[in-house]
Amino acid sequence: MELDTIRYLTEGLWQALILIVSFDREVYRIVLTSLYCSVTATFLGSAIALPLGFFIGGFEFRGKASLVTIFNTLMALPTTVVGLMGYSLLSRKGPLGFLGLLFTPWAVILGETILCIPIITSFAISVTQGIDSKVRETSLTLGASPMQSYLAVVREGRIGYLVAIVAGYARVVAEVGAAMMLGGNIRGFTRTIPTAIMLETSKGEFALGIALGIILIFLAFSINIILHRLRALGE
Repeated sequence: MELDTIRYLTEGLWQALILIVSFDREVYRIVLTSLYCSVTATFLGSAIALPLGFFIGGFEFRGKASLVTIFNTLMALPTTVVGLMGYSLLSRKGPLGFLGLLFTPWAVILGETILCIPIITSFAISVTQGIDSKVRETSLTLGASPMQSYLAVVREGRIGYLVAIVAGYARVVAEVGAAMMLGGNIRGFTRTIPTAIMLETSKGEFALGIALGIILIFLAFSINIILHRLRALGE
């Protein structure tokens, strides 16, 4: 029985490696769809979260502490809750149903954007608060305009902001709940790596599931290496 199990796992792994090295069309179509959704979501989320984090971290105002707490709490926002909210908004009877976005890549991107915004914002707040206030004061003393002084702060924390973006991407690249609920896991259209792994495993197609799992692990390792290098540059 143990030999049969080992043989079964070995064959599944071997078939998975064949799918990867032979550039199987189905495998890489899923990978490209997943990368398209996660990269686009990270870009959109960063465009919102970085300025927001810079503002919250760089200025003092009433309710700042509460706002920081809210974003820190939202970092653990369950993906299924995001999927439920998105489905309610985008379904035919929802307020945004007329857009026809449900079960499209843009629905997946919307869900993943919502997921990465709190993480990038929280990181950006920490980075901005950690920058010495003398950076802006010195630039103003040397004759810089207010905008140039803010840019000096951004340059000082650029590595930290890049880490925030990478952390946001790490949050969404392996996301499954919102992608399944909002994208529908449609073959060749909205099927991402995590949703495909779930489907293929439930069907007994372990070779395809293992192949996608290997690629997902590779992406995770790559993200961790990038984070490590960026943090090393910032020290």
